[in-house]
Amino acid sequence: MLQLINVGNKSLLDYGTIASRGLMEEIRTLAAQLEGKRVLHLSATAFGGGVAEILYALVPLMRDAGLDAEWRIIRGADEFFGATKTIHNALQGSPQGLTPDQEEVYRRYNVENAQDLEDDYDFVIVHDPQPAFMIEHFPSSQARWIWRCHIDLSAPNQDVLNFLLPALGRYDAAIFHMNDYVPAAPGLPPSYIWPPAIDPLTPKNMALSSEDAAYIVDQ
Repeated sequence: MLQLINVGNKSLLDYGTIASRGLMEEIRTLAAQLEGKRVLHLSATAFGGGVAEILYALVPLMRDAGLDAEWRIIRGADEFFGATKTIHNALQGSPQGLTPDQEEVYRRYNVENAQDLEDDYDFVIVHDPQPAFMIEHFPSSQARWIWRCHIDLSAPNQDVLNFLLPALGRYDAAIFHMNDYVPAAPGLPPSYIWPPAIDPLTPKNMALSSEDAAYIVDQ
């Protein structure tokens, strides 16, 4: 099995002084339609970067809303993450593409991770390109697969995008941060916009007292 990330507990009630009553009721109403559904978030790492920060808040809140949500991360060695870094940069416009060896490494690690994933979820949300090819190894999956892209694909390296498109086309939907980030590429699944958000209750996002602010400025 792929590594399960412990996200702790959060309650929607904690956000009652931040979110409007109408918004909280809307969340509960929408979540009721998915009560008990098994939802997997799949990403490359549990530390650093915006994806991990989002999931440490989102997954426990999905659970509090009644969904059976969890987060797992894939495994990979330096050769794999070197290839995925090239993919990441290329999708954001770098002219450097993948070598044949990097393509083979990327495919191989996706196969290995897919072999460690049980296909018993209702929804699988794959974050960014690192695990994107895993869907190819579940041709009979009954789950809805969603690719959640957190990077800017407005001017991608076309060769690298074309390398990914056969797998991306198998997803039921793709989610981007902005309309401008959706590439004009045939074969993409239906695309939706879901801007990222911060968790206002994490320590780094909480309001500082005037005393704390003055102390920090003085350092």
